Amino acid sequence: MPELPEVEVVRRGLAPHVAERIVRAARVRAPMLRWPVPADLDGRLAGQRCTGVQRRGKYLLFDFSAGVLIVHLGMTGTLRFLPDAPPPAVHDHVDVVFGHGTMRYRDPRRFGAVLWHDRGDGPVAAHPLLAKLGVEPFSDRFDGALMHAATRGRRVAIKQMLLAGSVVVGVGNIYASETLFRAGIRPSTPAGRIGRARYDALAAEIRATLAEAIERGGSTLRDFVGSDGASGYFQLDCFVYDRAGQPCRVCATPIRMRHDQQRSTFWCPRCQT
Repeated sequence: MPELPEVEVVRRGLAPHVAERIVRAARVRAPMLRWPVPADLDGRLAGQRCTGVQRRGKYLLFDFSAGVLIVHLGMTGTLRFLPDAPPPAVHDHVDVVFGHGTMRYRDPRRFGAVLWHDRGDGPVAAHPLLAKLGVEPFSDRFDGALMHAATRGRRVAIKQMLLAGSVVVGVGNIYASETLFRAGIRPSTPAGRIGRARYDALAAEIRATLAEAIERGGSTLRDFVGSDGASGYFQLDCFVYDRAGQPCRVCATPIRMRHDQQRSTFWCPRCQT
């Protein structure tokens, strides 16, 4: 599943092509993804100018005067800008057509979303999918003190707390394993038992790891490509993720792996305590 770095890579790739451009048409070929795609999407978007592209967690937000187009890539979704779009293939579900090209949403498993939030319904931050998200990791509000205060008395494992996204958003499975390794914290450690100094280190590693992943174009394990079709390369330098049984790049101890709630967790038993 694309995580925050992958979504940010897509946002940065799309923004120069769609910001301050007028939509000519919206074509919906799959009326149902994870939730129904608005049946009147063409009527809402045609003639509207996209004033910018934002990101909230793993959601892409395309701003228009009448509202906000909300897109989530799900597990296998891609959103590409095609100057000369070929005829749609079987999994090409939604096109937003501009005068100079087409923004095409493709999703073989249909777990993603293309939704509309009308301005009359209030700020998009109050949308049910966005309202309960934690702080952005690059926000000035995010630091070790925030995580420390939010986890007092919490018995949930620190990795599961990060994945939940209620404290900080965007630290998905790959980057949770990587940041916890870099901070020297075992993934199974109860969040409430971690002290302020270790949370300070973890917050710094979350920022640094996500920033590095964005610069590397994200991680391509299966389906992810950027808006230009390019793969990401962060996974080539992972310390622990997807390296079960291989020697730790720091201490040479074999990396361990276990399954937690249908996700794989990787850690070094020596470097992480």
